[in-house]
Amino acid sequence: MKRKSSFREVFSILQNVERYFEDRDTVQSNRLLVYQFLVICLFSMLYGMVMGSYHSFLQSLASGVKLMFLFLSSILICFPSFFVIQQVLGSKMSLRQMLFVVMSGLVLSSTIALSFSPIVILFQVTGGNYHFLQLLHVGIFIFSGIFGMRVMVEALKFACENKGIYPRIGVAIFRVWIIILAFVGIQIAWNLRPFLCNKDEEFKLFRQYEGNFYTAIVYSIQQLSSGSDDVQPQGSKEKFPPKQEVEQADQDSTVVNFFN
Repeated sequence: MKRKSSFREVFSILQNVERYFEDRDTVQSNRLLVYQFLVICLFSMLYGMVMGSYHSFLQSLASGVKLMFLFLSSILICFPSFFVIQQVLGSKMSLRQMLFVVMSGLVLSSTIALSFSPIVILFQVTGGNYHFLQLLHVGIFIFSGIFGMRVMVEALKFACENKGIYPRIGVAIFRVWIIILAFVGIQIAWNLRPFLCNKDEEFKLFRQYEGNFYTAIVYSIQQLSSGSDDVQPQGSKEKFPPKQEVEQADQDSTVVNFFN
């Protein structure tokens, strides 16, 4: 019963921000953080597996692990700066309370993303266009990320206005930190690609294409509007040996896909 109630608490605090600041003993607090961590790992991995299932079972497993790593590494890289800055600004929140807030945002984001899995599977089964699926996943991540950010901001506002343990300027600084977190996540995801992978391509754990996320999205929109399902433009650098790839990159603006 304790285990079941602890898992319920992971989601119940999303509906009541006051639960973040309840007095808990060390064992209860650590247990809740562990359950939050497990939920994030499980849900992000499941959604990653749904993404990769468009290509193959092997790609599904790889994408699941990579998406879980993406969620966790983004927080691991960005949280220290967030905590230090908030302490400098005069925050009285404990490290554990800040972890509750940030982890809860990721719990909600991963939960919302996973809830879209049936829709994603439907488009995959009915022969969804590769570029359409690519943009669909990007849209889902943006949508779920907005809700995750909202939970974190509301919790910090409550700490500021009702508890008096968080500085008002900290809320504004936190919004800037969220943007930094998003850019870090995008950069990590770009280096972990592919997540989706086109059916016509062989399985590859990582890609070595140049380019960036933003040009990839523009290219996907262009391909979708033209009705094409090409993974990359003609003149792909895969046609060249490694030494010639570098020279060709300087001559041609080869735009690549985010998930491939």
